[in-house]
Amino acid sequence: MPHAISMAATGLQALILCGPGSSFPTFTTNPDENPKALLPIANRPMVWYPIDFCYRTGITNITLICPPSAAEAMTTALNTNPFLTSLPHPRPDLLAPQGLDYNTGTAEILRLPEMREIVKCDLLVLPCDLVCEIGGDKLLQAWLVKAASLADLLGEEVAPYRSGGLGVWYETKTGNPIKGEETDFLATTPIPKDSSAPKNSILQHLSYLTLSMPTDSYNDLIEEKNNFPLRHGLLRKHPKLRMLTTHRDAHIYFLPKWIMDFVKGNERLESIGEDVVGWWAKARWQTGLPERLGLLKALQGRVTTTDPTGSTREESPSPRGGISNSQEIDNSHSADPGDAHNPLLNKPVKASVPPVLAYIHPSEPDAPLLRRVDTAQLLLAVSLRLAKLPPIEETGPDTASPFAHPNKIAYPDGVKPRTTITRQDCLIANNVMVDEKTSIKESVVGANCQIKEGAKLFQCLLMDDVVVEKGCKLTRCILGKRSVIGEGSTLTDCEVQENLLVEPRTDDKDNKLMSSSGLEASEQDMQDVLQEFDEDASNETAFG
Repeated sequence: MPHAISMAATGLQALILCGPGSSFPTFTTNPDENPKALLPIANRPMVWYPIDFCYRTGITNITLICPPSAAEAMTTALNTNPFLTSLPHPRPDLLAPQGLDYNTGTAEILRLPEMREIVKCDLLVLPCDLVCEIGGDKLLQAWLVKAASLADLLGEEVAPYRSGGLGVWYETKTGNPIKGEETDFLATTPIPKDSSAPKNSILQHLSYLTLSMPTDSYNDLIEEKNNFPLRHGLLRKHPKLRMLTTHRDAHIYFLPKWIMDFVKGNERLESIGEDVVGWWAKARWQTGLPERLGLLKALQGRVTTTDPTGSTREESPSPRGGISNSQEIDNSHSADPGDAHNPLLNKPVKASVPPVLAYIHPSEPDAPLLRRVDTAQLLLAVSLRLAKLPPIEETGPDTASPFAHPNKIAYPDGVKPRTTITRQDCLIANNVMVDEKTSIKESVVGANCQIKEGAKLFQCLLMDDVVVEKGCKLTRCILGKRSVIGEGSTLTDCEVQENLLVEPRTDDKDNKLMSSSGLEASEQDMQDVLQEFDEDASNETAFG
């Protein structure tokens, strides 16, 4: 890890959701053995990036959440992968709830008994595919300043105002847009400007969230209604609306603990982004919605549950709870006896739904990197961008990016003379063997790869243990771990499944090369293939 923890522990806990890899069909055909969370981004496991974000935020109570079927692969990686074993202490925990599978919604995960058992305080929820160069401590500070209730944080028994939440969105239509990247629709309203905040402060990019939904849902609504319906209540309360259609939810959520009661009390909530945050934002302005959602009961610390007999009962307020009635609280038991005679302090306070803040990440070219990496195109694009970061050996540890590697070529002795490697935009991992007359430009090469004589790579991503045979020409390709590209092959815009042997002199473009009916090689088959190639190379040398 190229940096130390930036601040003391915050008291928050982080949940990193390690879900399915359905958007990586070429590389996660068996998600239990090859979980999406372990796919490499610039030679580091994907899940390393949100873990690193937590440490930079000052959060050391970190739990990775995965299905039980993937627990063995995740545990093995945590114990053997050098990037994960070198994480600071305390190390992340791994939780595999019995009721969790690859179809469980993110909000449904929070309702699982094992989750309710471990969540003890306010929390940060992250996806496993997040790459965020922003300092998480800055986002945390913005949340504490603008959305967190002091009474709630201190655990006072009566809290007229409970903590709000904070989500993060970023622009997708940048200078180098990714084809087919998902977007979300959101509407925000401005927060009164803080004149004391520095010009470049994150506070300058905060607003109140009023609507949020995936663009697909937004388009379905327009198709159904022939327009986009805006409620009069929204316009009356927030006449200054800003609607964004090219941004994406980063799925970074700072959430108060009471959200666990909100989710438990409403089984209709399936996802955190669309349902929990989306409905919560609407409840701030839509009349009657807080009651229908059970939001007020969650704010009181009471949730309605169903007992084994089928009848419903209301749980007692939590120790941190707070509102004595569904709409009001009674302040008559103030700590100062004299306050009981003050009509202003003794007046019941209306309960209100706390805000959801939206941090809209600026889209300037020099802005810190913020991206969800959940498609092969994003996997390649983000890896290539990270490969351009100056290494720590050049910049020094104090000024290097948190994602910089110690050096660009980890094993220089493996690179033979008369090769071309553009160091400014390449990243070559440890134990990589590069033969003469090869050309590697703007590419990322994983550990233990072999690049044979005369091969040419341009804008490629190679996972670990890949073999590229003599004379291959690869352009904008992603090669799965332990795959072999046969001699003289030319591939452009292709994805190659792990363990796959691509026949020599294959010429293919814009394709997903995956195994079918016995094409996938076993470990022993791969060893036989490599030995055969080595023997052929020896014969050519002898006869030459």
